[in-house]
Amino acid sequence: MNPLKHVAIIMDGNGRWGIKYKKSRNQGHKAGLKTVEKIIKATIENKINYLTLFAFSTENWKRPKNEIRFLFNLLDNFLDKKIKEFNRNNIKLKIIGNINTLNTTLKKKLNKSEQITKKNSKLQINLALNYGSKFELIDSFKKLIKKNKKINITNIENYLYTAKIPDPDILIRTGNTKRLSNFMLWQLAYTEIYFEKKLWPDFNEKDFVKIINKFKKTKRNFGNI
Repeated sequence: MNPLKHVAIIMDGNGRWGIKYKKSRNQGHKAGLKTVEKIIKATIENKINYLTLFAFSTENWKRPKNEIRFLFNLLDNFLDKKIKEFNRNNIKLKIIGNINTLNTTLKKKLNKSEQITKKNSKLQINLALNYGSKFELIDSFKKLIKKNKKINITNIENYLYTAKIPDPDILIRTGNTKRLSNFMLWQLAYTEIYFEKKLWPDFNEKDFVKIINKFKKTKRNFGNI
């Protein structure tokens, strides 16, 4: 039985679900939040320590402005409603990505949310926001050069957004799309990857547990035989 500490998820298919069922991409994003809540609960029930959710990529700025505005309003409201609940339930929130380009109000709220929950230990949710793995790697190299440190695996990992976080054991991508989309390219080197046909709002706890059980039976060699 493989130990399972960290699950990462590319929550793909919200917009397509919204068009299909509600004739609105934004309504798909709203429905996807309900799935987020279900999967957080299932993660705790399965005693997984880390959950990383890919919420907004560096490439997502190419989307229509009204959709971007709606996404960030959803996030803003989610934090208002959930951060006290996270704190009560011993959940830590960490933002990975470059939030310096976000508006000042949201940036302050994100920093405050991290501060409020920083001592919690049951589950750490890493929210990948304005995240791009290539930019993350470039930032890491820049910091190493600035500090005159050697370029090696340990030092690079110490300056990634995910420093001190174990690499994902599992990556799940919903939406019947089979690519990584510039997500955790360094960290996924030996991660077991599961591509799920269901769109994110249709993904549920049973689907999640099914993948976990499959992972536990998978032989993982890490280059060995």
